[in-house]
Amino acid sequence: MKVTTKSLRTRAREILDCVDRGEPVTITYRGKPRARLTSIEQERTSADKRRRDLPVFGIWQDREELADVDAYVREIRRGRSGADRH
Repeated sequence: MKVTTKSLRTRAREILDCVDRGEPVTITYRGKPRARLTSIEQERTSADKRRRDLPVFGIWQDREELADVDAYVREIRRGRSGADRH
């Protein structure tokens, strides 16, 4: 849906209803697109998908030593301090 800045002021509720239904709204000013409204939930979903598509996502998923994260962190800390803390 495309709306002008003037109609955004006068038809805000109707426009937000469109956004709630998942329809992106392009706001124009003097006939040129200036901004886009999308639902927050749709934006979160898109951000999560972009994050999952990154090449580094899941890079450590096959490392067996990370099955117990607490034990792994203790082991790292033990190596740094040289002491055997519990």
